[in-house]
Amino acid sequence: GLNPFKWFGSGSSQQTTLTPDGGYPSARADARLPVAHIASARWEPLYEGRMLIVEGLPNTKGWWNAALITELPMPEGRIHGDEFGVLRLRLVGMPPPENTYAAAAPAQNPADRITTGITLPHEALATIREVVITGATNSVTLRR
Repeated sequence: GLNPFKWFGSGSSQQTTLTPDGGYPSARADARLPVAHIASARWEPLYEGRMLIVEGLPNTKGWWNAALITELPMPEGRIHGDEFGVLRLRLVGMPPPENTYAAAAPAQNPADRITTGITLPHEALATIREVVITGATNSVTLRR
């Protein structure tokens, strides 16, 4: 009767967790495909940290919904480097529908480049020594 956890009817002995139902979304479960070639990557300074801007060149026209995703599943907004201070990202996107002109036409540089970015706050940058961005055929490494 003196246990305050039982005062309001929440006498559950189950342990609560902050992990969402079904776990964190996996980068592997993402339906987007790696962009063929990483063309460039650069840092842009921001007041709250840095923005990583990456340009990629897909193998065909019409790619959309491009993003930088982490190799390892991480909670939204809680990006960090691994135990060696390396953040591993993949540039992914959705290819055009099959049997369309865009799917058959090869991409032209620079007209069909895909540009995307990710903001990293100072707290995340404190754990990151270098960033490795991977595409389907190459990777680019940026050191801080």
